[in-house]
Amino acid sequence: MDLKDYIRSIPDYPKKGILFRDITTLIKNEKAFAYCIELIEEKSQKFTFNKIAAIESRGFVFASAVSYLVKKPFIMLRKKNKLPAETHSVDFKLEYGDATIEVHKDSMKKNDKVLIIDDLIATGGTAEAAAKLVDLSEASVAGFIFVINLYDLGGCNNLIKQGHLVENLIEFPGH
Repeated sequence: MDLKDYIRSIPDYPKKGILFRDITTLIKNEKAFAYCIELIEEKSQKFTFNKIAAIESRGFVFASAVSYLVKKPFIMLRKKNKLPAETHSVDFKLEYGDATIEVHKDSMKKNDKVLIIDDLIATGGTAEAAAKLVDLSEASVAGFIFVINLYDLGGCNNLIKQGHLVENLIEFPGH
């Protein structure tokens, strides 16, 4: 099965000049979604980790299913002011704006090895912010798994240059 066949491309969303890679067409197909989760779980075996974190919100879809399969705790990295307890917070830049993500301070502890899963990587700003949240928690990043890598926007390469292990399932050019 070629997962690329299940990704819809939407031009000029969320703004002119962006070609949005939509995973909703993948997750609404039960066979494609199951295959995608199986591939992520398979790739997760390359990493040594004891927790899984995901970036709000599409990352939750994939990471929670993998967390269930591998029987590891799931940590939500959420947008600002969405978590009720005390948080660590990181500000970062997106391709089309600024954002902040947070994690509960009690979600990770020293010696935790955290695998970060997300639906897509473009320039890598969100992934780098996620890694900073793990660092602020005194845990370590085991690596990253992305469903989609927009390879010519450089996010995966930036993470690799920083010493992170990175896997992805499919690649598209970025726009």
